[in-house]
Amino acid sequence: MPGGGLTLGSLHEVAGGGNGAIDGAAAALFSAGIAARSKGKVLWCVTRPDLFAPALAQVGLAPSRVIYVEAGDEKALLSCMEEGLRHGGLGAVVGELARLPMTASRRLQLAAEGSGAMGIAIRRWRRQAEASDFGQPTASVTRWRVSVLPSAPLPVPGVGRARWLVELIRCRAGESADFEVEAPDAKGRIALPSELVHGSPETQARRRVAAG
Repeated sequence: MPGGGLTLGSLHEVAGGGNGAIDGAAAALFSAGIAARSKGKVLWCVTRPDLFAPALAQVGLAPSRVIYVEAGDEKALLSCMEEGLRHGGLGAVVGELARLPMTASRRLQLAAEGSGAMGIAIRRWRRQAEASDFGQPTASVTRWRVSVLPSAPLPVPGVGRARWLVELIRCRAGESADFEVEAPDAKGRIALPSELVHGSPETQARRRVAAG
């Protein structure tokens, strides 16, 4: 991506790869990991109180850094996001909403540019029909889609680190791409799966034999 990563002072969009709660949770955790690496408080705006704060802490976003706002509807939520971005004292502003009209996205982008804070719009849908709005143009600088993948098998019974397919659908002045990553750790750091970095166990074994 231009600049080597997600830019501050910009609006970014994130959505789950499907209409289900699992992909939606992955999109929220992906966003939380990004927000965790910002400096300062994080304003998190919702219209329904179903955000699980302990999960945010697991991906590096400490509860003490988060200011929660519950808006009555999405119009009020957009106003809260814009006010937070214009405030200038926040590291990031996150909002969960189904629709993001072009005019509203422009206002959020301009507010982010003015303060230098990062804006993240997590697109959540109650009905599959609402998901088509994600294809509409907005003023966001990047647009991401996050889908859940099976975790890597462990040598002992248990659940491995969450793994996602992260698709960069749109990037201003950049190209689309997709990445297979593991969920952020307690410091908000996303990792590539070990087999993508070092190869599968079989490949590693062949390398050791070849090295003799």
